[in-house]
Amino acid sequence: MTLGSCGGTKDTVSITEAEKEAFQQKEGDTLKIADEDTEYEIIIIEPGFQTWLQSIARPEGYYSQTFLENRNRIYVTNWNNRALNPLQFDTNLYQMQINYEPNIDYGYEVNYKLYNYFIYFQRKYNQRLGPFLPRI
Repeated sequence: MTLGSCGGTKDTVSITEAEKEAFQQKEGDTLKIADEDTEYEIIIIEPGFQTWLQSIARPEGYYSQTFLENRNRIYVTNWNNRALNPLQFDTNLYQMQINYEPNIDYGYEVNYKLYNYFIYFQRKYNQRLGPFLPRI
């Protein structure tokens, strides 16, 4: 069976000039994502991410926590599958697994920043961690 499409949907992501500038930063940004109640912590060391988060990402409150949790589950699952397959996926991109448990409430801030890191990562490195385009 062959599936085809005559529609006008594009399977590419349009990157703005502001994003390109954030992606080209060489100085390392360090962003700590933490929730004291769950004692959960993520440290992201990625040049340009903090700039991108503050200037390009949708603001906090734009997405519901449920939306963020659902997307993060998908992204974490795909990320971890890639981290576990170093012969198939670039070990420079997928260096370690992410411990994200679906039954733990990590709070809004953790989910918001983790989600946006996944969007940033996918857009910067032209990756797809889910069935949908990484849009802003």
